[in-house]
Amino acid sequence: MTVRDELMKYVPIADAIAQTFGENCEVVLHDLTTPQSSVIYTVNNHVTGRMIGHSFNHIITQVLLSKKFHNDVVANYKNQTEDQRTIKSTTVLLRDAQGKAIGALCINYDVEPFQQFQKFLGNLTSVEEVTDKEEVELFGNVQEIADTLIHQIIGQSNVEKMERAKKIEIVTFMDEKGVFLIKGAIDKVAEALQVSKVTIYSYLDEIRSGEGKES
Repeated sequence: MTVRDELMKYVPIADAIAQTFGENCEVVLHDLTTPQSSVIYTVNNHVTGRMIGHSFNHIITQVLLSKKFHNDVVANYKNQTEDQRTIKSTTVLLRDAQGKAIGALCINYDVEPFQQFQKFLGNLTSVEEVTDKEEVELFGNVQEIADTLIHQIIGQSNVEKMERAKKIEIVTFMDEKGVFLIKGAIDKVAEALQVSKVTIYSYLDEIRSGEGKES
């Protein structure tokens, strides 16, 4: 059985959650072994616009780095759509029989229609802010998951023959997804891409100044 087949077993659960909580409830199933195109199933994707083939957005920054991350779950954290609607989200990591994190089930609930009833529906619409976006040290299985994501993003590419533009593309993706907020990520990425730490910092300077998009 492939990882994709194993994760698709969660489709009925995703459907059940969406049907129970209605059209304001989006459920997204991610395959973390393919980070660049992790979304493999969605229900009610009009809530955030998530499409099959999209990448994850908040799994590192608002799940793995969250102080609320416990027993593979972060519940009721705040997200916001591009049109500034408030979204209440919950993410659970999915593991295979060997205990390796292979996927994630994300629930995104659009609470915007209920904002005017905040006092009455306070329990339903309560959200928790994530930690500040600063480099965070991880321990135990969370560090293992982060390391796995780094290597999955790089994939099976021949790093020795990889062109500079491709390496910048990979570093750009990691930067967008919050990889470099993880303590020690610079060292791990430099080692995986067979470049120096100084080179990774140089790539990040280019990317963040806008020059990397032209490379």
